[in-house]
Amino acid sequence: MNDVFIRENIYEILDYLDEGIHIIDKNGRIVYYNRFAQTIDDIDRDRAKGRHILEIYPSLSEETSTLLIVMKTGEPILNVEQTFINYKGKKITTINSSIPIKSKGKVVGALEISRDITQVKKMSETIVDLQSKLYKNSEKKNKDDKEKGKYNFIDIIGENKKMLALKSLALKASDADAPVLIYGETGTGKELFVHSIHNASSRKYGPFIAQNCAALPSNLLEGILFGTVKGGFTGAEDRQGLFELANGGTLFLDEINSMPLELQAKLLRVLQDSSIRRVGGTKTIDIDTRIIAATNIPPEEAVREKILRKDLYYRLNVVNLEIPPLRERRDDIPVLTKYFIDKLNMKLKKSVKEVSGEVMEIFLSYEWEGNVRELENTIEGIMSLYDVETIEVKHLPQKFKKHRDEQKKGEDVSLTELLEETEKCIILETLEKTHWNITRSAEKLKLPRQTLQYKINKYKLK
Repeated sequence: MNDVFIRENIYEILDYLDEGIHIIDKNGRIVYYNRFAQTIDDIDRDRAKGRHILEIYPSLSEETSTLLIVMKTGEPILNVEQTFINYKGKKITTINSSIPIKSKGKVVGALEISRDITQVKKMSETIVDLQSKLYKNSEKKNKDDKEKGKYNFIDIIGENKKMLALKSLALKASDADAPVLIYGETGTGKELFVHSIHNASSRKYGPFIAQNCAALPSNLLEGILFGTVKGGFTGAEDRQGLFELANGGTLFLDEINSMPLELQAKLLRVLQDSSIRRVGGTKTIDIDTRIIAATNIPPEEAVREKILRKDLYYRLNVVNLEIPPLRERRDDIPVLTKYFIDKLNMKLKKSVKEVSGEVMEIFLSYEWEGNVRELENTIEGIMSLYDVETIEVKHLPQKFKKHRDEQKKGEDVSLTELLEETEKCIILETLEKTHWNITRSAEKLKLPRQTLQYKINKYKLK
């Protein structure tokens, strides 16, 4: 009876310990955090549960994570100091003891006991306080709460090796202050990476401002970026530009390749001199703004097409991130599908459990020109229309059904063509051996003479 009581209440008991408890399963997915581990790691355990450990801790790897190491070796690691950066960019140092969990001689998971180092915690809190004070100077300028990054690295879903490596690189870029150039097709998640870099950087308490360079005419874009001086031109007023508003923070320039070349030259001077001059003004204003730029076409192609200045490209391309399209990370489609279903169940108050096997096959073979955004929108559209537990082919938009039919037709055509090509080669080879004697060839092929003559004409053999 006591054993049953302990088993039923074990998680509640662990929540009262003054040491962090962290458990993963044999696949490296997070099974459990106790309350103290959640506090140490500054992580939402409900969002982390079920995710791969390297997805939540992108600064770690299979070689540096003590939990993953004991999974491989089957041997415990005791009292080891480990420093890592969580998905929010916070540096954490703990003393860990990691122990493999075994069943019938096989490793089925791992448990880690973590002890916080007080001095490091106090130091990080002091840094946070200093950063808060620095931001107070610019806080008056930021009247809109939207001028802050919305996403963190935990919001970037995926276990694909390219994506894990990209998250790790982006996290390292967060710790620097150099310009970043991101390339990715529409819907790949460029903005998620930009927000995450800002929120994991020392500028996270500063403003985050985004501007799509393709959204405005060039004459308006210049005034919005650099600000204006009253009397500088007709109707001009004294107004700060985005560079000034983003002072102490991050300015994200999306579709930088759409910015006019003469404006790109001015942006280059900003990057070189860290100062701007308002439109119509003569005064130079010093700024401290980190620039992150993005393109939806390969930047090298943009340079060749002369829509992106070569000198600006080299100045921006200090850190380069290339986000793979969804068709190059198809192993993430099941993970993303489950994530969007869970997310939309909460949003739409639905109870969808899964997609059928046939639907998943269609998803895995589809090209996804709109990438991750298209996948999410597809699932949301279906869940908005149907109250079902399993999404079936009949619930899919027409384009997916058409894709499935074309694929099946393509498979049939390919098989027919293969058979015909094989038949053509055999007939031609037999005709050549008999010096094009139709009667003898028909006998060898066990075909009526008329049938052979028909096939010669069909394949236009000469």
